[in-house]
Amino acid sequence: MNVFRILGDVSHLLAIIILLMKILKSKSCAGISGKSQILFALVFTTRYLDLFTTFISVYNTVMKVIFLICAYVTVYMIYVKFRKTFDSENDSFRLEFLLVPVTGLSFLENHSFTPLEILWTFSIYLESVAILPQLFMISKTGEAETITTHYLFFLGLYRALYIGNWVWRYYTENFYDQIAVVSGVVQTIFYCDFFYLYVTK
Repeated sequence: MNVFRILGDVSHLLAIIILLMKILKSKSCAGISGKSQILFALVFTTRYLDLFTTFISVYNTVMKVIFLICAYVTVYMIYVKFRKTFDSENDSFRLEFLLVPVTGLSFLENHSFTPLEILWTFSIYLESVAILPQLFMISKTGEAETITTHYLFFLGLYRALYIGNWVWRYYTENFYDQIAVVSGVVQTIFYCDFFYLYVTK
């Protein structure tokens, strides 16, 4: 495992912890898109089904379980525990605009036409656009709490580090996964405007 992969995973985990701590400390979900969090929970669920079929390493298994637990705890906090603080009016992005094309693309462009592979591909495509409801919500309200911007920064940093991971793996292992790379680049592009605002403000 290379340093880009480890730092990417740490950045991803840090983003999720920042978001959970924000919710728990403030007892509020203000400024957080529940729809984005539902999509991320769906991403982890469809990607980590191999927990039941394949053992890669203790690190890999532990990280997958942590991401799954955190994703569902976040959704629970937004829609159950602190639902009165959730801004459903501004979290208005229509998920079918993402889910329908992503589902169709997963069946058309994948590594092999098997249920687990199609679901893994679906998770990769969906992750590349899952942040859009959150970015849409921020653009609609014109504001974002500092903690939410930190969450988005570390989430974007995770994607950027994974690009480094793919470059490293290509030169050291001759490994290249076009689906993961293209989707990751697309996702990182979505963060570019946000990165600019984060650094300048």
